[in-house]
Amino acid sequence: MRIEARELCKSFTRLVNDKDKKSRKEEFFAVDHVDIDAHEGEILGVLGPNGAGKTTLLRMLGNLLEPGSGYVHIIDEQGERITDPIKIKSCIGYLSGNTRLYGRLSARELMHTIGEIYGMDDASREARIDQIVDVLKMQEFVDNRIERLSTGQTQRANIARCLVHSPGIYIFDEPTLGLDILSSEAIVEFMKSEKTKGRTVLYSTHYMEEAQYLCDRVIMMYKGRIIANDSPSGLMEMTGTDNLRDTFRAIINEGETEEKEDA
Repeated sequence: MRIEARELCKSFTRLVNDKDKKSRKEEFFAVDHVDIDAHEGEILGVLGPNGAGKTTLLRMLGNLLEPGSGYVHIIDEQGERITDPIKIKSCIGYLSGNTRLYGRLSARELMHTIGEIYGMDDASREARIDQIVDVLKMQEFVDNRIERLSTGQTQRANIARCLVHSPGIYIFDEPTLGLDILSSEAIVEFMKSEKTKGRTVLYSTHYMEEAQYLCDRVIMMYKGRIIANDSPSGLMEMTGTDNLRDTFRAIINEGETEEKEDA
């Protein structure tokens, strides 16, 4: 499965203060005319500073937020657009940075509940849960209550509930933020393994080194727009840099210089 999005826009309003300190409402574009293609068997990184529009974009791509304009299409393996809203949701595993889990359930019970929601039979559900526990290395804590888990363990439980129904598309918003090395490695290795199965993986991150290592392609966002779209090696070659952190700075600096010249 893949995602095709064209001319995506989403605006919000905010309060700003004038020079005389009077407040007024101002409309701004969190996402401003963005085109994206996320392909099967690809890990696509979405990079940018806070406020760049990454989360808003991912929520629209995951069909959790209605675009102000433009469209998002989910395309199946036969090249046909999926239009049924329920089927679209079953095609996507979405991890949000602010998802809260029911603490009194164990990670295993959570996965069972999700499997039941998606109509999986007992045998398929059990087999899938065993597979997830192994892939995410959850053996030591899968039967503990979520409220008693560490931050890294909770994040793995959170990701696990996105995997139970075997979606064709994964959308992860900051999946490794604040995690210890072992938890981060488990999640990164999972994304790599799903890529080899032909899954489509989109994820946002502030960790440029992680994206450089993991992604087939990255898009860089700034002020709601895509300012670069290429492989990590392609972007570094274009800017004459040897790491994505310096690449991003170089692209932003070039864009700001052009804005000043146009002004």
